Amino acid sequence: MSHIKQLLTRFDRFQQRHPALAVPIAVLRKFSDDGAGQKAALIAYYGFFSMFPLLLLATTILGFVLAGHQAAQNAVFNSAFKQIPIIGSTIATNRHSLKGSGLGLAVGLVGALLAGLGVTMASQNAFNTVYAVPHKDQPNFLVSRWRSLKLLVALGLLQLISTAAVGIVAGGFGGALLTISGIGLSLLVNVAMFLAVFRLMTDHSVSTRELWPGIAIASIAWEVLQALGGLFVGRELKGASETYGAFATVIGLLVWFYLGARVVVYAAEINVVLTRRLWPRSMFGDPPAPADRKARAALAKMEERDDTETIDVTFHPQDRERGDPARPDYAVAPHPAAGEQARDSPWPAETRPSEPTAAEEPPSD
Repeated sequence: MSHIKQLLTRFDRFQQRHPALAVPIAVLRKFSDDGAGQKAALIAYYGFFSMFPLLLLATTILGFVLAGHQAAQNAVFNSAFKQIPIIGSTIATNRHSLKGSGLGLAVGLVGALLAGLGVTMASQNAFNTVYAVPHKDQPNFLVSRWRSLKLLVALGLLQLISTAAVGIVAGGFGGALLTISGIGLSLLVNVAMFLAVFRLMTDHSVSTRELWPGIAIASIAWEVLQALGGLFVGRELKGASETYGAFATVIGLLVWFYLGARVVVYAAEINVVLTRRLWPRSMFGDPPAPADRKARAALAKMEERDDTETIDVTFHPQDRERGDPARPDYAVAPHPAAGEQARDSPWPAETRPSEPTAAEEPPSD
C-alpha cells in the first residue's frame, strides 16, 4: 500500500510541473469542489422536460407557416428535425402533415417558457458557482429571470435561423458537399449559441475575451455529441426500441442531456482555471498547493450574503508530528485540554478572543 502511495505522490509532483497534465487535473479538482456534477444533472433534468413542449411549439408554428406546402415540410423534416438527438430520426420518419393549432400553440408556448426558464436558471446557478460569485453579488429574483428570458429568446432565434439555413443547404447541395456544409453551418450555430449562453449566464465582471476558450471547446464537443447521438440511435437504440419501446428512447435522451450539460459546465470550469490560473492543484491536498488555497478561499467567499458580511479565510500549517492541522494558539487558551499548555496568542489584541469573566470560569473541583 505504501508503494502505491509513493507512486501516486511522485505522479502528483510530476503533474504539477507539467501544464499539459496540471490543467486537466485542476479542472477535474475544481469540478469536484464545486459539486458541478449535481448542477449538471439539474440542467439535464430541466432540459429533458423542455424538449417536448419545444417540439410541440415548433411543429405548431411550422404548421401555420408551411400550411399547404408539402415540399417545404418534407425539407424541414429531412434536414432540421434530424439534427435533434435520439428522437430526431423518429420524428422525421413517423411524420404527418403539419397543421397549426391554437391550443397546441398555447400549451407549447407556456410549457416551453416554464421548462426553458428552469434550464436557464439552473445554468445560471451553475455558472455563479463555477465563477465563485458571492451571493451578495448574484442577480436578484427579477434580474436573474430577465437574463434567463433573454437567453431563451436568443436561443429561439438561433434555432429558427439554423432551421432555415439547414433547409437551404439541403436544397442546394448534395453528397459530400452537403455533409461538409452541414458540419460547418452547425459549428457556426454552436459558436453563436454558446457565445450567448456564456455571455448571458456569466457575471458581467468577466470579460468576453476570457470566455472564448470555453465557447470553442463547448461548440466542438456539442457537435461531437450530436454525431454520437445519431450513431447511438442507428446502432444501439434501433434494436433496443423494438424490445423496450419508449423506455430506451427516454434513457437515451436523459443520457444525452446529462452529457451535454456536463460539457457546458466543464467548458466553464476550463475558462476559470485558465484565466484565474488555478493550477497546478495537488491531487491529495497534502500539502495544498497555492492554487488549492486560492480555489477553496473563493468558495468560502461565496457565502457572503450582504455588504455587512466579510469572510476571511486562513490556512494553518500542518503539524507533521501529530498528523493533523496545527491548532492556532488562541484555540487552546485560556483553558487548555489535557496534555496542552496555555500560551500567549501572537494575534493582535483586537482580534484575540476576550478573556472570560469570573462568572464564565468553570467551577473549580
